[in-house]
Amino acid sequence: MFNKIISVSILICLSITIGRAERLGQNFKDMLTVKKISFPCKNPPIRLVEKMLDSMEIDYYQIDKVNWPGYPYKPDVKFRIAYSQDEIYIQYVVKERYIRAIFSEDEGSQPYKDSCVEFFIIPADDNIYYNLELNCIGVGTFAGGPDRKNRHRFGKEITSLIRRDSSLGGVAFDTKEGEFDWKITIALPVKLFSLSKVEPLAGRVVKANFYKCGDDLPQQHYLSWWPILSEKPNFHTPEYFGALYFEK
Repeated sequence: MFNKIISVSILICLSITIGRAERLGQNFKDMLTVKKISFPCKNPPIRLVEKMLDSMEIDYYQIDKVNWPGYPYKPDVKFRIAYSQDEIYIQYVVKERYIRAIFSEDEGSQPYKDSCVEFFIIPADDNIYYNLELNCIGVGTFAGGPDRKNRHRFGKEITSLIRRDSSLGGVAFDTKEGEFDWKITIALPVKLFSLSKVEPLAGRVVKANFYKCGDDLPQQHYLSWWPILSEKPNFHTPEYFGALYFEK
C-alpha cells in the first residue's frame, strides 16, 4: 500500500509539472532539466563551481539557432546550467573568429556590442523577465521588467553580487582576429530577481533563453538556444523562451 501511495504521488507531481509546461507552451520532452548541486559553503568560489559542474557531469547544450538569414555567421557556442538553493550557475564555452571587450566596468556598459553571451529568464509567475548580458571578460548588465522598453537596470551594488570568471581575464581590449576559444562561468544569486516574488526553484518549470551576439564585431551575429520567430534581431521575446525544469 505504501509503495502505491508513493507511486500515485509521483504521478501527481509529474502531471502537475507537465501541465505547467503545457501552459508555458512547451512539450515536456523538450524541457531542459537543470540539476541541483550543493556546496560546503555559501557563495562558492567560481573555481569550485567549475569543478562541481565537471564532477556532476552537467551536460552542455548548443546555442546554434540562426534566426535571421541576414546574419549567417555561427560561432561554436555551448552552455551548461545547474543550480543550488541560492544560486543559478551557468557556463558558456565559445569558439569564434573575432573577440572584443571594450567595456571594462558594469556601470554604463553595453556588452552586446562586444563579444557577448546572455541569459534571459522569467523566474516567477508574472510577466517580469530578467536579462543578464556579459561580454567575454565578464563585464555587463543585469535588468528586469515586463518588456524591452520598460526595464529596470540594476546598479553596481547588485551586479557586484553576480560572481563571474572568464578565461580571457578581466582587462579590456579592442577587436582581435584569430581562432579564439574562451569560457565564462557565472554564479547568479536567485535573490537578485527582486522585482518578483520568486518561489523556490526546485520542482518548478520556468521559461528562459540563452544567447550569443556581437553587434560591433566584424562578423555581426545573433544566436539563440531556443528559436525566435521575430522579423528582426530581438532577444527581448519572452514568447519564444524555452522551458527549464529545476530538478528537486
